[in-house]
Amino acid sequence: MKVFLAVLPMAFVMSAGPQIVTAVFLATSERWAANSLSFLTGVAIATTIGTSVAYWAATAAQSATGATTTGGANALDYLLIVLLLFLMIRVFLKRKVTEPPKWMAKLQSATPKLSITMGFLLYMLMPTDIVSMITVGGYLARNGLPWASVFIFLGATLLIAGSPFLIALLMGKR
Repeated sequence: MKVFLAVLPMAFVMSAGPQIVTAVFLATSERWAANSLSFLTGVAIATTIGTSVAYWAATAAQSATGATTTGGANALDYLLIVLLLFLMIRVFLKRKVTEPPKWMAKLQSATPKLSITMGFLLYMLMPTDIVSMITVGGYLARNGLPWASVFIFLGATLLIAGSPFLIALLMGKR
């Protein structure tokens, strides 16, 4: 439960922005169930790959430097802080740009192929998601947690990203 609570804020960051908007559009599209499940498959693949690579890189860095799994901040922590500050400044400076991306117009008539692609690309290439996956992978490795702990983060991310789909399921027949 401690790990879940530690990674939950980063799972929210993963789905903030165009990711959750895309999930909502797909949950209200013509083929909503197939599109939503395809989208979540793409999310799962991207999140698993990104967080696993970050975990293994952090584990390798710890082994190479002889760092311990407990204690204070290390170079990776400082790098992540710099990345988060950079992204915060970037978002602040671009806050007045509000044009929706052109690909969003395609979501109402999306196919499962487009949905899985969107899920993968949105979660694999967004700068905030990259930093989130690096942060979680580094946290898990630094605390000596097994690689399987990545799936706790994956579950939290899928729960948030899948909430529009779950709401559509609970609403029943439209």
